[in-house]
Amino acid sequence: MKFSRLSIFSLLLVFLMSACSESTSEQEQAAAKPDPLEAEQAANDAILNSDKESFSVLVGGTEIGKLEVEHDAENMQIDYEYRNNGRGPTIKETVTLGENKLPVAWTIEGATTFGNKVDEQFVMAGGNASWKDTTGTGSTTPEEASLYVAQEGSPYQLAIYAQALLADEDHSMPVLPGGVLRLDEIEKISLSGELNELSATAYALSGIEMNPTYLLLDDDNNMIATMSPRFAIIREGYEIQDERLRDLAAEYAAKRFEDIQKKVAHNYQGPVRINNVHIFDPATESLTEPMSVTVENHKITQVSPYDPAATANEVEIDGAGGTLIAGLYEMHGHLGQNSALLNIAAGITSVRDMGNNNEVLAELISKIESGRLAGPRIIRSGFIEGKSPYSSNNGNLVTNQEEALEAVRSYSNGEYYQIKIYNSMNPEWVPAMIELAHENGLKVAGHVPAFSNADAMIAAGYDEMTHINQVMLGWVLEEGEDTRELLRLTALQRLPGLDLNDPKVTKTIDAMVEKGVAIDPTLAIHEALLRSRNGTVSPGMVDYVDHLPIAEQREAKTAWSDISSPEVDEAYWKAFDQIIATLKIMRDRGIFIVPGTDMGGSFAYHRELELYQQIGMSPAEIVAWATYGMADYLGRSDESGSIEVGKLADFFLVPGDPTKDLKAIKAISMVVKDGTVYFPGEIYPEFGVQPFVDVPEVTQPEG
Repeated sequence: MKFSRLSIFSLLLVFLMSACSESTSEQEQAAAKPDPLEAEQAANDAILNSDKESFSVLVGGTEIGKLEVEHDAENMQIDYEYRNNGRGPTIKETVTLGENKLPVAWTIEGATTFGNKVDEQFVMAGGNASWKDTTGTGSTTPEEASLYVAQEGSPYQLAIYAQALLADEDHSMPVLPGGVLRLDEIEKISLSGELNELSATAYALSGIEMNPTYLLLDDDNNMIATMSPRFAIIREGYEIQDERLRDLAAEYAAKRFEDIQKKVAHNYQGPVRINNVHIFDPATESLTEPMSVTVENHKITQVSPYDPAATANEVEIDGAGGTLIAGLYEMHGHLGQNSALLNIAAGITSVRDMGNNNEVLAELISKIESGRLAGPRIIRSGFIEGKSPYSSNNGNLVTNQEEALEAVRSYSNGEYYQIKIYNSMNPEWVPAMIELAHENGLKVAGHVPAFSNADAMIAAGYDEMTHINQVMLGWVLEEGEDTRELLRLTALQRLPGLDLNDPKVTKTIDAMVEKGVAIDPTLAIHEALLRSRNGTVSPGMVDYVDHLPIAEQREAKTAWSDISSPEVDEAYWKAFDQIIATLKIMRDRGIFIVPGTDMGGSFAYHRELELYQQIGMSPAEIVAWATYGMADYLGRSDESGSIEVGKLADFFLVPGDPTKDLKAIKAISMVVKDGTVYFPGEIYPEFGVQPFVDVPEVTQPEG
């Protein structure tokens, strides 16, 4: 049986109180009465001597799972599981530590969030290290002490790494299978919990991923928590600190990105002229002759034929004959601090956020608008979810129709573009929600609520369907099947058996055409879900995987789904063909399509656009659609979407010609957002990413 810290304290108090009751005199009873401070100390001693640790997994303050650890001086048994939005990992680990607290044996079993089987092993014996993970096998004989970094380990691995790094003189160590891991102290803090106050030290663990991980250790270097702005894993008894720790993580990340912003954001004094560029014109889907574009005070002030003669008092950036394109629109984001600057580096200057922690997103928007952090312009969606055991813990969670309508009203303040309805919503409440949203000038998009189908949501008044699978599930599910769970993804293996000429398919598509309902397919995430395979680089990452840190390179060779049987493997692969075929039918019928990733944007957005060539779109058509087309769809074409005098200075530069080869958008030399100039060649090294192209030549005015 496992006891929480509070349980141990309570048991000790009961024991001591029982001992008191055996005394026969008031004096004896007074002498035997327990001292609360002594009882607390006894409880803490019991905890420290215990071979068990327990942590709560929380998202936005809601507990969604547990991390349990049993260990002695050398061996650990770790159980980790959570469920959020109807899905999550189940991991069991056994770890043996050797000298310097380095793992010498490590086994990991279970399943990832989307169901991929985990069977990972590491052994260090006779100076030789060998391992097996989802990417394959490897071995080496390290020349110096090295730390194995697990691919699919639980978050408790952070405690293992931290203790090993603290035992190292410079808190830095080479890791297997590659890279260097570093632990940096941030600050000391104190935490109050159910039992007592703890002194803690906050650390940043970094080196093999694009962003650091933040964690807290106690004075004995045992893990108290690991945290991010939305997600935290906290030692049992200290869950009350959840919001504070998430705020700290947000602030630590903000300070890091603020420091990067100071290095990479160029706010030149006076006008900036980008010379010798071919401007992409979305109206003609073609490139102009060589031109110059001048920017001042966040706006485009001049577009003129290229003149190589220098102009006094202007900063000149040499476009070298490349292509200048208006900023891209990522239409399915869930933006956070970690992805904001990477989206800018990818030429994405606007993101439609499709659901977030409202307070966290509001804080991010404030930091971006103030110039403290770099990030895209954010178009907000008001997320509304029904309360259930499978809820996504985002936005507003509601338990009845009046609460659902009140949630719609709360988003009718002018700050939101639309509401987004999610899986656990009662479908009976949806028509009234849509009517109220439309009355208040809000669009409506969303998933199909469980036990309903796309036909019902189209009839109710959805303006846009979110995710192509949400539409197609209605054609393959049996009555009563629950899409709040992982079934909404695993059922896609049924798609190869679907006849796209079936009347039920035609009925849905006819209804979308008749009512003008758009589709947000999120093709890139479906490709990753259906076509990523263990040991092979995911198709969507082939062009850039070699530029990424080692952790991301390993992730690129990992399946998302459980494809352990040949039959399921084939079914998933062919399911993506059916998705492409369906989307082509929708396009041919005139259904409006919007491009978004649901994968953080950045590199994945370039792949998202690339995939639309498979439904018959040309490279030039795609670029026009992802820029002016989306600006027009969102009612913003008067200020963005094309490079014209008077519009916002949001655009990016590529050396190649994306109208001939869309891959040209993957090598960006410069991005301008709101008049601030960024060079991805300066940004990417801050994330451990190898740049794709050199920084353009910049000439400052004399004097």
